[in-house]
Amino acid sequence: MNKANPEQKKPNQPNNGYKRIELKINLNKFFNKTLIYLVILFLFVPSLLGIFGAGSSREQITMSQMVSDIREEKVSKMEVYGQELRLTYKDDSKKIAKKEEGQQALQVLAAAGIDLGQVDTEVHDATFLQMLWELVINFLPIILMFVFFIFIFRQAKGGGDAMFGMGKSKAKVFVKGKQNISFKDVGGMNEAKKELEEIVDFLKNPKKYTRVGARTPKGVLLVGPAGTGKTLLARAVAGEANVQFLSIAGSEFMEMLVGVGASRVRDLFDTAKKIAPSIIFIDEIDAIGRTRSRNSMSSHDEREQTLNQILVEMDGFTQNDNVIVMAATNRGDMLDPALVRPGRFDRRVQVNLPDLEERKFILSIHAKNKIFTKDMNWDRVAKRTVGFSGADLENMLNESAIAIARESRDEVTMEDIEEASLKTKYGPSKKRLQDEKEKKMTAYHEAGHAVLAHVLPYADPVHRISIVSRGQALGYTFTPPEKDKLQILKSELLDDMTVMLGGRAAEMLVFKEQTAGASNDIDRATRIARSMVVRFGMSDLGPMNFGPQYEGEDYSRAWGEPDKPSTKIQEKVDDAMMKYIHDAEKQAMELLKQHKDSLVKVAENLLEKETLDADDFAKLMDMPKAKAI
Repeated sequence: MNKANPEQKKPNQPNNGYKRIELKINLNKFFNKTLIYLVILFLFVPSLLGIFGAGSSREQITMSQMVSDIREEKVSKMEVYGQELRLTYKDDSKKIAKKEEGQQALQVLAAAGIDLGQVDTEVHDATFLQMLWELVINFLPIILMFVFFIFIFRQAKGGGDAMFGMGKSKAKVFVKGKQNISFKDVGGMNEAKKELEEIVDFLKNPKKYTRVGARTPKGVLLVGPAGTGKTLLARAVAGEANVQFLSIAGSEFMEMLVGVGASRVRDLFDTAKKIAPSIIFIDEIDAIGRTRSRNSMSSHDEREQTLNQILVEMDGFTQNDNVIVMAATNRGDMLDPALVRPGRFDRRVQVNLPDLEERKFILSIHAKNKIFTKDMNWDRVAKRTVGFSGADLENMLNESAIAIARESRDEVTMEDIEEASLKTKYGPSKKRLQDEKEKKMTAYHEAGHAVLAHVLPYADPVHRISIVSRGQALGYTFTPPEKDKLQILKSELLDDMTVMLGGRAAEMLVFKEQTAGASNDIDRATRIARSMVVRFGMSDLGPMNFGPQYEGEDYSRAWGEPDKPSTKIQEKVDDAMMKYIHDAEKQAMELLKQHKDSLVKVAENLLEKETLDADDFAKLMDMPKAKAI
């Protein structure tokens, strides 16, 4: 089991175990440094000795030339180093002459009739240094080869250790008592927290449940959209229960070698049992827990082996093993039925997007270390952020803080929050160069959306309109819901489709042209029409689902081939979808003709101001927002 950091020690593990690890690491560092120093030493021995290399820079002359220079009294000093005669001339130049083996320098000078007192002569005994140099020259290649092989063997040993350690779990261990996150730090999710309170109570008081014959909960599956706080909720459970917490991602089980994932699962569960009571948290479990295929040619053998091992480990718990598995996914419909059956993941906790009160609480948590103006209206902020997850809200406040820091201001204003919310939803604003015609068409496009949203009773009210480019869009019309919707009416879907096609209808009405700017609107409207016909049963075809029951479901494993609509039924589905789209486009065109004056007024103001808020838009419409009966 890998440790999260050196300070997080497992219970009942003696300190000397960590000392041995530190000693091993220090010895490895010492050995590596020693190798480096030896190589440097051997490479620079000639320079360190400073003997035989000292004459390498001198001009070499013959013995006869040396005798001639001494006779002419040009030489001031002669040094004898073995076979080398190093000469220093009176003009400070330096030369070198080499005598033959066994030849004596003084005898050569005497034989030439030169008075030995003419030149200052020094004789150095270089026998030992000569032997040392020969040893270095002869044995240096052997020593370097030996060092090289030691380095290779150490690398091979390290690779072997890594190979044998590949089956070890990569889970991060959060030590008991180090979890400073509790339920009070988790904004919203009141229903989810209530369901998890039983898990916390069981981990704290297991005998309370086992005394009456209650079975240990095996697993808790957290399902919900991305950014809703599933991981944070799992850590809060560990903090509340004050137990060990092992965290790992589903993708960390997978490896190129077959069998590694299953080995890591075994090691993870063995470790959790040793430090029980504990919680194993597997994030994004759909990476390994997808529905298994019955196709014999499946290319996911490693993933299926890993899943099989998880199934075995979860079903192999005894009642006294205080280990609970928590997992998180935003694709719960793709999990294997064997994984989510009772006895494995006993609890399925739905973690939804926060409602109004929960958004207020989340905003209060993330606003603690930031400074806001006194007129900040948090109720308004919470109402304008319908559909935002907890991560979106945190990012929105962070973006507002970054904005004031960039402008060297100290307080976050309501305008900063508005801009940050739009940046989070649509992206940063961009100043794109547009000619007057393109800018005018964008203004009428957005005005078409806004006017229809105002006159249709089931459409959401307009909050802001702008022709300032954000992301890939040249403009936007922001229509957040006034409240959280638990049920969606057919009338609401029809009005939404009409509003989406309002931009295209305005372009056709004013410019008699169609542009590619409505592609995203058309895509969204088509999705709504398809859902109404295929999934919601809101058509003359009746309450039938003409698509897959579950995304990614492998029907062949139990019921044979999936039920596909016949060609005749598929044609009726297409006809029903087209009818919804054509009716919405027709209604959008008729309503814009009736309110063309308002359309022109809004578009002209957009061209002048670029952005209109809800109050400015309401004044231009000069009529109240249509309300549903």
